[in-house]
Amino acid sequence: MVFLITNDDGIDAPGIAALEKICKDRETLTAAPRHPHSGCGHQTTTASPILLEARDASRYAVHGTPADCTRLGMVHLAPTLSCEIDWVLSGINEGGNMGLDSYLSGTVAAVREGAFQGIPGIAISQYLHWGEPLNWERTQAWSTHVLDVLLKQPPEPGSFWNVNLPWPGDREDLPELVFCKPSRDPLPVTYSQAGNAFTYNGSYSDRPAAPGTDVAVCFGGSIAVTQLST
Repeated sequence: MVFLITNDDGIDAPGIAALEKICKDRETLTAAPRHPHSGCGHQTTTASPILLEARDASRYAVHGTPADCTRLGMVHLAPTLSCEIDWVLSGINEGGNMGLDSYLSGTVAAVREGAFQGIPGIAISQYLHWGEPLNWERTQAWSTHVLDVLLKQPPEPGSFWNVNLPWPGDREDLPELVFCKPSRDPLPVTYSQAGNAFTYNGSYSDRPAAPGTDVAVCFGGSIAVTQLST
């Protein structure tokens, strides 16, 4: 199988390096944004050229969005390398992408774009406690387990897996993997004002966590897996 690896934090981010390490024994093609595109949603570039930088024979930095990366990977890079993409893997995102975040997330958009073309995908995000250091080795180990499970369970046609890892802290155990439904509760929307300038200051950790949703599962210390449709 051939895996297209991408993200929205940029090709030099530690999360995509961890994902590439997990897949080092698989056939992969990396096409990731040259610059961070967090929160860009499913934006695509259609009115201007997209510059491509070859990092090596199978790694490319794309001056575009995550969805652009998936498109270029599928329709240009893979044929150039005489291969076809079997899975799109996006992440590991530095920050959660739960519930309604899926509409805002470039990480999720990258796998959604693949699903549009009938290619299954997995988006992986690591929930953070901002200001506290993240143990990427533990995140990588948990993500390895996630891929071992989900690659054996392709999502329904036109769907994809969205995965959120809980905050690891100092724990050594492997969290339970829980298939659940996405939260439909809105994010906190509050702003501070200085004259005519408004700054968003909603707290991610204060969002509603209805029982049985990905937010409740992830905040509760388990790996939340939701199947999202296009």
